Amino acid sequence: MASDAIAQKAQNFTNRGRQALEARKFDLAIEMLMQALTLAPDALETRRMLRAAQIGKFKSNPPSALALKVQGLGGYFARQKVLALAKKGQGIEAMAEAEKLLQQNPLDPGNIECAVKAAESAGKPEAAAITIEAAYNCGNNDPALLERVATYYTIAKRFDKARDAYQKLSELKPGDQRILQLLKNTEAQATMSAGWNDAVGKKGGFQQLIANKEQAKKLDQANKAMVVGDDADALIAEKLAQIEKEPSNMNFYRALARIYTQNKRFAEAISTLEKAIAINSSDPELDRMLSSTRTADYEYRIEQLKGAGKSEEADELEAEKNQFVFDDLAARVERYPNDLHLHFELGLQYFTYGYYDEAVQHFQLAQKSPKDRLEALYYLAMCFVHKGQTDMGVMQLETARDQIPTMDELKKKIVYQLGLCAEQSGDLEKAYAYYKDVYSTDVTFADLNTRMLDVAAKLKSAKP
Repeated sequence: MASDAIAQKAQNFTNRGRQALEARKFDLAIEMLMQALTLAPDALETRRMLRAAQIGKFKSNPPSALALKVQGLGGYFARQKVLALAKKGQGIEAMAEAEKLLQQNPLDPGNIECAVKAAESAGKPEAAAITIEAAYNCGNNDPALLERVATYYTIAKRFDKARDAYQKLSELKPGDQRILQLLKNTEAQATMSAGWNDAVGKKGGFQQLIANKEQAKKLDQANKAMVVGDDADALIAEKLAQIEKEPSNMNFYRALARIYTQNKRFAEAISTLEKAIAINSSDPELDRMLSSTRTADYEYRIEQLKGAGKSEEADELEAEKNQFVFDDLAARVERYPNDLHLHFELGLQYFTYGYYDEAVQHFQLAQKSPKDRLEALYYLAMCFVHKGQTDMGVMQLETARDQIPTMDELKKKIVYQLGLCAEQSGDLEKAYAYYKDVYSTDVTFADLNTRMLDVAAKLKSAKP
């Protein structure tokens, strides 16, 4: 119950921060979002919005050259502190200190470097990616920052982004042979990487900075701080007035759609998003919101039918919803072939329905995403296991396991599956060792207790 209360409090701060950000009240947005992250440090959408607020504030009121110089002098020691914490393995503490640097200057290459290293030391590559993406997408042309960004994208195998950054660098430093060679290399790598060839130069503006690239969640679950009744009507009227005044501002459409969805007014939410997409047809996040809203509409109607005792009609609508989710994902993958998270989601659909060959293709692409890499490896392994290619599956599982520093939920699943594979192959001692690793962290995981007792009994009976 306490954890639920903390999650609710964090979500309330996030919602207040989102509203402040949409109103361009950056100081308030930063304050609210920092409070949210203190309670929920793994909330990626919240961290994206914090970056957008920090950059928005910095760019709307840039410090003077003298102030930047003073910040730079003080920042050196602050950065050393961050790096020292990261080196000691105190990643979370390092991230907290790095945030102080980004509050001062979220576009300073040194600050970004520290924030990235802090996040990586904490085992949170998604947070590192958010910091890089935010700086890159704001259109900053600082050569040092561009080179850091290009290097990061190269390491992450996002060669289209690396190519874009090196292209900008070559324009800023014409005749620099080193940059030209790096550009040439990434062009070749981009050409060889399937699915990345048509993404050059695509980037959004301010709205894209705060785009939610996490796995799509039901909007009525993601926004728990409900605005209903007269308050909702007043806020709807406000957003409609804002849209009329600024019809090209996608943030207002998103906010209006969220309010409609919170209040189960799905038809109006869908209509709002369709209008936004008609204005800006190249925004994948609007597509994602529309898909999520339509899915939420389906689920609401299914619940209504079940509540009315119409189970047969509910089952028919459930089947229609499942078909919609699959078809919609396939269509969005076709529209946005470079969105690796979409490939991951479509892979999950294929996996769920037992189309393992098709799932493999999408999970292999999803591995290129820093955010989805580990889960993609897990599901790729499970595809191979289901296909009877256990050795291939074990190899993928071991790769994923070695990249997760702590026994989190995903690592539990991975190690448990390694135990199952070992048990099925007859290596009972190895299986027991795997199960024991998970048991030492979570005694309630799956059927672990029963399996350990069973394997222990088999080992005992096998002894002479």
